[in-house]
Amino acid sequence: MTHTSALTRPRTRAATVLLVLFALFLAAVPRASAAGPAIQEVTGFGSNPGGLKMFRYVPDGLPGGRPVVVVLHGCTQNAAGYGNGSGWVSLADRWGFSVVLPQQTSGNNLNSCFNWFQSGDIERGHGEAASIAQMVDKQVADVGADASRSYVSGLSAGGGMTAVMMAAYPEKFAAAGVVAGLPYGCAQAATSPYVCMYVGATQSPRQWGDRVRAARPGYAGPWPRLTVFQGSADYTVKPVNMADLVEQWTDVRGADQVADVSDTVAGYPHQLFRDASGSPAVETYSITGMGHGQPVDPGTGAGQCGTAGAYLLDVNMCAAYVLGHSWGLG
Repeated sequence: MTHTSALTRPRTRAATVLLVLFALFLAAVPRASAAGPAIQEVTGFGSNPGGLKMFRYVPDGLPGGRPVVVVLHGCTQNAAGYGNGSGWVSLADRWGFSVVLPQQTSGNNLNSCFNWFQSGDIERGHGEAASIAQMVDKQVADVGADASRSYVSGLSAGGGMTAVMMAAYPEKFAAAGVVAGLPYGCAQAATSPYVCMYVGATQSPRQWGDRVRAARPGYAGPWPRLTVFQGSADYTVKPVNMADLVEQWTDVRGADQVADVSDTVAGYPHQLFRDASGSPAVETYSITGMGHGQPVDPGTGAGQCGTAGAYLLDVNMCAAYVLGHSWGLG
């Protein structure tokens, strides 16, 4: 969907099907809390072709040269609610980095879903993907951040848009984290976002990889490292999407389909795939029994973060902490 959603300005005869699709994405809807750190809106960050809003959190006294993490919410969710609930904002205070929080609008999409499935919003230089890229540039310039240490992560529709940013703007991100999300170009490969979510698309690893390479023609790398979190009991975005993400990004990174590490972390199956140079390329966490949502682990322990709530699921693992730690943020 382009940044003017089929739900608000119908473009296809599939509007009714998409309405059902978006309703299913209501699973990713932790709301903003009245309490929490101060998150500020930023205007004038660029031409903003996707019509998004930009929010950010910058810890007091943050020095220059620190990392940036882009955090993408799910449907009907907002920037502050997901930023606080997932634990990313509190980790920014703890470890010293800034957070960019793009926010969808109901004018673009009736349920405030990022349009991960719409060609006009997932292509380099266009729509929502271009707006998010402009936010990254604005943040790096404003706070004197280390441009080589920018990261992106998101939940559900935000997870789908995370894969979009990896593909369309790989030079901007060192690594990414997809939580209950979908591979790049999945809706196009499956001919329907609904089929993508529930069935997956029939693509070989090379076909998946070609979709990414076509998003950034001539790009020689490096491509971002990917970590995926997926609930084994997720019936909104089926676990097949994690398998497809693995196929897509191992192919892009020149890794094979055999995990180099298969073990458990916090009791959950974990795999790591290395590229030809031995560097981590793709990592997965299958959260046994978890439905659709963001893994959190509320508490004050060193490895804890996040707030339990609707689709912020206390599974004794905080995805934001695991990602940030693996990226060297803290």
